[in-house]
Amino acid sequence: MQQPATLARDSRALAALAVPLALTQLAQVALTTTDTIMMGVLGTEALAAGGLALVVFNQLRTMGVGLVTSVGNQVAAAAARAERDEDAADDGDEVRGLVRAAMAVATLAGLAGAVLMVLIGQAATWLGQDAEVAHRAQGMLAALAPGLLPCLWFQAIRQFTVGMRRPQALLQITIASVAINAGLNWLFIHGTWGLPKLGLTGIGVATSSVYLLSFLALYASARRDPQLAPLLSPDFWRADAPTVRRLLGLGTPIAATYGSEAGFFSATALLAGSFGAAALAAHTAVNQLIYIVFQVAVGLSHAASINVSRELALGEYAAARRIKNTALACGAAVTTLVGIAYLTVPDLVLRPYFDPGAAADQQGLRIATGLLAVVAVLQFFDCAQNIGVGLLRGLDDTRSGFRITLIGYWLVGLPASWLLAYPLGGETRGLWLGLLVGLATTAVLLLRRYGRALSAKAVTSPEAAVAG
Repeated sequence: MQQPATLARDSRALAALAVPLALTQLAQVALTTTDTIMMGVLGTEALAAGGLALVVFNQLRTMGVGLVTSVGNQVAAAAARAERDEDAADDGDEVRGLVRAAMAVATLAGLAGAVLMVLIGQAATWLGQDAEVAHRAQGMLAALAPGLLPCLWFQAIRQFTVGMRRPQALLQITIASVAINAGLNWLFIHGTWGLPKLGLTGIGVATSSVYLLSFLALYASARRDPQLAPLLSPDFWRADAPTVRRLLGLGTPIAATYGSEAGFFSATALLAGSFGAAALAAHTAVNQLIYIVFQVAVGLSHAASINVSRELALGEYAAARRIKNTALACGAAVTTLVGIAYLTVPDLVLRPYFDPGAAADQQGLRIATGLLAVVAVLQFFDCAQNIGVGLLRGLDDTRSGFRITLIGYWLVGLPASWLLAYPLGGETRGLWLGLLVGLATTAVLLLRRYGRALSAKAVTSPEAAVAG
């Protein structure tokens, strides 16, 4: 068992990278939170339609991010090896090649995802959604589609800066983008200052614009950094084919893993829509709460992943093993505090999404309030499974996560959601109980896989062989 003093020391080391990453994630999710609040101002139907559009956008964005996520680990491992072997020559060609390849992959994923987003919008009515909700979601998706490309470019540069352990500019840029997004939302929704009055579609236009501005700001910041600038090579058309294939080999299972989880939530959103606009609005609001807390898990996952890559490059297997316990302890502390807020002040938590005085919002508010008790437990397992994916990525084991999520989400979670929602009559609450079962199963399987894979790696390592 990890001693309290050791746990405290490891927590501080993990927090040094996890805190800025988590804050950046929280600032970034404030973009979609702002969008969701603006949708709520436009009414329950707009919240339902906009929430459906965001589910689709987040599904494709998340998978695109997965394709470039391994860049951070590769850069971190190279930096650790350079620290260990001080005499090793490194002119930065490998890192520059990784940046080019990441930008190439992001470009392809952004273009393909934008086209797919528009096509999904056209097919929304075929997926059991209310006709008016589907029509409004279609316009929102068309406005969000152009923003996917700069969004993924931003993520490619972000992974480079995280791998170099210089993510400081990310937080400032993302915080600024929240304020700009809120202002542009207002302008495009209401047609202020001579701009067209676009309503719900205006939220998509504003969000796409902010993604472009964020990418340009991060690129400019990296260009001004003396350590990053010599290695920043965004000319993706010069990307080396073997490096692109290497990134795709590592990134495709990560994208599939992320997509598996996002698809799991997307499928339940479609199921929630079958119970009516109020149920979908409640699902959207509660899902956004989960999405906010999930960003803390993402920060812990990325930090744990980067630290595992570094420790393994240095041959420190005991430290790599402790990282799991430290990350889980930190995640448990955060989710417990948030869960207490859900249970003690539910009206305050849901106030940004529903107006208690509006008759049209009463049903959605009632459904959402009933879901918070489930969510208070669910969010810990959501955090734990995300940490598990990051730990495995630190081992360069990106395939196991995908296989495990297929089992946990699709073979266990989705059938449980359907069973609890329809045959057993639980409706939206049943859907979320099924989500809880799927996430808990996935977390247990991922963490068990990490423990076994790390033990096997330690036994076969050169350091272990020398020690034996």
